[in-house]
Amino acid sequence: MHIFQIVLMKYLHLFQGIIAEYNKNHDIKDDDDTDKFKEATVRFRKLFGMPEEEKLVNYYSCSYWKGKVPRQGWLYLSINHLCFYSFLLGKEAKLVIRWADITQLEKNATLLLPEIIKVSTRSTEHIFSVFLNISETFKLMEQLANIAMRQLLDNEGFEQDRSLPKLKRKSPKKVSALKRDLDARAKSERYRALFRLPKDEKLDGHTDCTLWTPFNKMHIVGQMFVSTNYICFTSKEETLCSLIIPLREVTIVEKADSSSVLPSPLSISTKNRMTFLFANLKDRDFLVQRISDFLQQTTSKMYFEREIIGSFSSSDDEVYSRQSSLLSSSPQRSLGSEADGERQFNLNDNSVPTATQALMTMYRRRSPEEFNPKLAKEFLKEQAWKNHFAEYGQGVCMYRTEKTKELVLKGIPENMRGELWLLFSGAVNEMATHPGYYEDLVEKSMGKYNLATEEIERDLHRSLPEHPAFQNEMGIAALRRVLTAYAFRNPNIGYCQAMNIVTSVLLLYAKEEEAFWLLVALCERMLPDYYNTRVVGALVDQGVFEELARDNVPQLYDCMQDLGVISTISLSWFLTLFLSVMPFESAVVVVDCFFYDGIKVIFQLALSVLDANIDKLLNCKDDGEAMTVLGRYLDSVTNKDSTLPPIPHLHSLLTDNGEPHPEVDIFKLVQSSYEKFGCIRADVIEQMRFRQRLRVIQTIEDTTKRNVVRTIVTETAFTTDELEELYVLFKTEHLTSCYWGGNSNPMDRHDPSLPYLEQYRIDFEQFKGLFCLLFPWSCGTHSDSLAKRFFRLLDQNGDSFINFREFVTGLSVLCHGDLTQKLKLLYRMHVLPEPNLEHDEPDSAFEATQYFFEDLTPEHSLGQDSRHKNDKDDGFVSVTFKTEKIKKTHTPDYRTYLKLWKQETNTKIENMKDLPRLNQEQFIELCKTLYNMFSEDPNEQELYHATATVTSLLLEIGEVGKLFCSPSDKEDGGILKDNCLCQSGQTSLFHQTPHGEQFLSGPNPAGNDESTLCGSSLGDEQAVCSQMEDIKLEDSSPKDHGMSSAMLISDDETKDDTSMSSYSVLSAGSHDMDEKLQCEDIAEDTVLVRNNLGPTLPHSTSIDKDWAITFEQFLASVLTEQALVAYFEKPVIIMSRITNAKNVRKGGRQVMSASDYEISSLSG
Repeated sequence: MHIFQIVLMKYLHLFQGIIAEYNKNHDIKDDDDTDKFKEATVRFRKLFGMPEEEKLVNYYSCSYWKGKVPRQGWLYLSINHLCFYSFLLGKEAKLVIRWADITQLEKNATLLLPEIIKVSTRSTEHIFSVFLNISETFKLMEQLANIAMRQLLDNEGFEQDRSLPKLKRKSPKKVSALKRDLDARAKSERYRALFRLPKDEKLDGHTDCTLWTPFNKMHIVGQMFVSTNYICFTSKEETLCSLIIPLREVTIVEKADSSSVLPSPLSISTKNRMTFLFANLKDRDFLVQRISDFLQQTTSKMYFEREIIGSFSSSDDEVYSRQSSLLSSSPQRSLGSEADGERQFNLNDNSVPTATQALMTMYRRRSPEEFNPKLAKEFLKEQAWKNHFAEYGQGVCMYRTEKTKELVLKGIPENMRGELWLLFSGAVNEMATHPGYYEDLVEKSMGKYNLATEEIERDLHRSLPEHPAFQNEMGIAALRRVLTAYAFRNPNIGYCQAMNIVTSVLLLYAKEEEAFWLLVALCERMLPDYYNTRVVGALVDQGVFEELARDNVPQLYDCMQDLGVISTISLSWFLTLFLSVMPFESAVVVVDCFFYDGIKVIFQLALSVLDANIDKLLNCKDDGEAMTVLGRYLDSVTNKDSTLPPIPHLHSLLTDNGEPHPEVDIFKLVQSSYEKFGCIRADVIEQMRFRQRLRVIQTIEDTTKRNVVRTIVTETAFTTDELEELYVLFKTEHLTSCYWGGNSNPMDRHDPSLPYLEQYRIDFEQFKGLFCLLFPWSCGTHSDSLAKRFFRLLDQNGDSFINFREFVTGLSVLCHGDLTQKLKLLYRMHVLPEPNLEHDEPDSAFEATQYFFEDLTPEHSLGQDSRHKNDKDDGFVSVTFKTEKIKKTHTPDYRTYLKLWKQETNTKIENMKDLPRLNQEQFIELCKTLYNMFSEDPNEQELYHATATVTSLLLEIGEVGKLFCSPSDKEDGGILKDNCLCQSGQTSLFHQTPHGEQFLSGPNPAGNDESTLCGSSLGDEQAVCSQMEDIKLEDSSPKDHGMSSAMLISDDETKDDTSMSSYSVLSAGSHDMDEKLQCEDIAEDTVLVRNNLGPTLPHSTSIDKDWAITFEQFLASVLTEQALVAYFEKPVIIMSRITNAKNVRKGGRQVMSASDYEISSLSG
């Protein structure tokens, strides 16, 4: 260790000068980071080649184990990478791992080391030890890995990375402002989860205090949390008491008189006439000032909302109290008011009534003879809750104690269920702070269609079809509005099967708007990522459930794993909260407990079901038998207290006809789950979720790669291994540019809701990097220009992005295509119009839509133009129907749109004659490309001469073609209509005048009957080369002449239409002298056409608009030169280029993933 310290001191001393010079050169200003941390940041960037965009979060001293030898060094944790560096006794170790490549991150102990951190990737494991503060290090690593998983999942990480603000206060510690901010984010996340607060709520601070509880006349020790919109309290004894006070409910905050019994008290009064007394506050004055500031902001916000909405009363009693309501919050506009009958998604029928109350109240069937002990028990439950409200308070500011939990476990009364769900889930807060939001969503989403709405329509009649509320249009229409409004709110989720079942139950007990906010709470907070396209959250919790089963029912775990039952049952149980597998009246009791206690209830109940059937499951021989055992058990779960008429359970109809299972009381089952498995803590579940999330998301990424490769492998000549390596490079380029910036929004490039091939896309800047590394034509100074042309050609839909299939298609032609395919690709790259030109071509998909749906008027198109707008595309197609032709009640089939767009995106087989002609300006760029393409080839000189011969030939072909351009064609821009150059019987002859000029004459003086331009008219090829001389290329820059560079032609062309000069040389460049082709880059004797006049040749600087050639002429000309044929037919070994790309990424400007390299240099 002593030697290490000596070396380290010398190492740091060396960097002192480097850091000072770096700060001086880069004009680094003082910010929130300490000087020590700035030194570490400079060291980090220089050691690992990281750009300034890569933010270092913190660094730690530790040991890295390579084999059996520990290497003491520094662990650097940045936003996107985990890095380690050690230099000791001449031995250097360097490690770079991308967070997105980590599959497992765990802290554990071994026999030799008490605490280690193990980091696993797809290929290797890395062990770190000897940390000064291993808990802090591991928490930060977890948080950064979690951000990376959000990046892979739904881009939240990208936004989080780019929105990390700097703190204003300096810290004496070495940690960065970024680290302090990430710590604050982690605390806010725990705070929101603990009190079920909205996702955007940020914790300002917390302090120890006591709370006077009037129901037991005690001062309870706990902590007060203060945030922008809430004051919360929780006791140190977890279940003793908790409290949530929204600032919108607060009327008075005052400091009471201190005493020895009650030091530093603080009194807070609310609008429902409740007063809360806190004491033992260490910094009461500062706390009161913070609360006052937040109150002022809340008051201003509420005043603004009143002005905007105009639906609030100035009286506090009128505004903040609701008769016959359990909630103390702002009144909301009801969908039952105004013209709700017109606000329907069923556009063909405006007479459907809108539900203005919970559907259960409208379909409760009771008769006098039904009044029985069940109803009496229901009445007693209601009285118990009313007594509870009287003692502990009512509404959102209610004291939540162990007594509250006991009442929930005994069952919530039918008529209180909806509002208590709102209260316990926290949905009441979001609804109160977003008045009119749901109505606006319904308005905006009305009449708009996409894949989500089609799936919603398909599942509407499958949602609790056994319940009478959904056997008519009122319930179906309400369900349609809620699901579609949420799909419009959150297009990343849109709609997922099982959402319809859960939402149906919510609508039974809550009003439409309340059901919507309950759905928001479920999908976005309580069951995160459950309902996205890949049900990631449910898969994560499935892994958590397996861990819990292994720990709590170990004797059953191995058996269940062998049968594969856990993965089958968990998805159906968790996604629908047991609503699809239990009788309805029993499952709603589970939902009661879930809204109060969260996901732990579902885990506890699932473990109880397994534990209750442990003997039968151990005797099962296959998964089918095990599923039957569990299915029969769940069917037998009953709610004897339910006052509802029995509703047939569809799941029970699928079970066998054996003896019925003995009835199981739902309340006893829930109570048993709390007694046996109530020790499961929410924070432990979150730890398990993190571990499983790494595994699940990386498994999904691997599955995506395999699916992409399997889809493309039949379309290209690449092998499966080559495609997998290319996919890794493609994805790495995508992620790296997302980390370190780019010209486009990362969320536009990565959309997990798209099909596999579309999920990762790259823009031009990313493509340019891969083009230089992988594509065989990326040589010379013209590489960037060629990459731009290639990118535009591959970007078939014009959205400035290309996906993996388009990328591989282009690369496959260059690596495995034949000569004709490669030349056609090269030709098409240069025949494309300039990107700044406006295209007047209509959107064919849009026209097809109009053709097939003449009665529809599209208001929003997903064509090419819309993709360039800054407005966010929600993926919906807006359609308005002509009312006079509406006869059917079904919506138009969205699959028709998909078929049209699929036809539009399918690549058409292009015939040679379908290719447009190449004009003179495009031909100039093609020649530039050819000359630059060979700059690094071993046969460079031979290829230059061959190119000169081909371009000379094509120049003469273009000149001859001008003779066949009719006057009308010239007026239209000189586009050639007919290809008449090489037809049999046509004489095309050049002869020289005494001055050396060549004219095209009609009859052949030599008497040749057939002479085509592609053949004998050119004479001997050696004769062409022998007459080539050096021609000085003139600068024809637009800035000097006001026009583009051009082919040089004789001035005599303006004198005689029948005599055209054949002297046309290729201009060196089209813009500046710097872009000219240098003669030494080509060859000293390289000239493009014959010339006897030398440097005295008169020339023109204008583009000849009548000049053009076809692809057939270009192909035939290239085939005359064996050197060019050999070059384009030369095979390309892609694996060597992939290996080279990895090496460049390893030592160049960008860092590859751990799967590509990990220890970049390690000796000894």
